[in-house]
Formats: sequence, structure tokens, C-alpha cells
Amino acid sequence: MKEKGRKVIATNRRARHNYTILDVYEAGIALVGTEVKSLREGKASLVDAFATVDHGEVWLRGLHIPEFSHGTWTNHSPRRTRKLLLHKREIEHLVGKSREGNQTLVPLSMYFSDGKVKVELALAKGKQDYDKRQDLARKQAEREVTREVGRRVKGMR
Repeated sequence: MKEKGRKVIATNRRARHNYTILDVYEAGIALVGTEVKSLREGKASLVDAFATVDHGEVWLRGLHIPEFSHGTWTNHSPRRTRKLLLHKREIEHLVGKSREGNQTLVPLSMYFSDGKVKVELALAKGKQDYDKRQDLARKQAEREVTREVGRRVKGMR
């Protein structure tokens, strides 16, 4: 019986805080059997992960998928480099954009989509400290406005 829908395995919450997201891509990922079994247990970490384009192929580096608990000598290496599966025109677009400067490829999330493991990959630009402070101030202001509107609707003020 085939799975339907989308089941999130891991998200990179710091990515949206540390980077300005310019473009988002969905990529498949080439895995070995024990990696998929470990992912089905919900174990993965995108904290230090990033992607690079080498010789016309996109590689995901720094992704940590722990060894499968019931694995044997055939277990995988937890931090090995994994190939991402994208269309050729998408790879060419990424090469062009990343060469423009100050742009990097960051994984935002990893999930099962109809039984296949997918990675949401973002072309991003690093934020400076003042950009982060501005974003936090803007979010705080939006939160205050929402609270005030809620209070007025309830008749508290």
C-alpha cells in the first residue's frame, strides 16, 4: 500500500532566520536503504547542512542521518555527501545564480512525498545582524497589532 500526502521528517528553522530566501526548489535525494529506514523513524538533522554544485551535479553536505538502529555492517555513514536529483535546467539556473555572489543553497526541510524522500532547497542570501533585528522588530509589531485587534473584537478596550 503506497503512502499518500506529505510527512515532514526534519526542518531547518534557523535557515529563515539567518538567510533571506530568494527561490525555493524541490529536489529528490539519492539514499541507501538504511538511510530511508532511519528517516522513517523520524531521525535527521539539517542544522549544518548546505548544498554545492560540482561538475553539473548538486550535492547535499553536512546532513546528519543517524545509523539505523537495527542495521548491521551494511549501515551507512551518518554524514556522507548525498546527491540531489534536479532537472538539468534547474541545476543550470542554480549555477548561474550562485556565481552572482553571496548566494548559497540551504535545505529548508526534508519530507516524504508519496513515499519518496524530498528536500526543499532554497537559494538564499545571508542576513546581517541588523537585518535580523529589523525582522524581529517587524514580527513583534505585527504580533502587537494582532493582539490589539483581538482585544478590540472581544470588547476589552
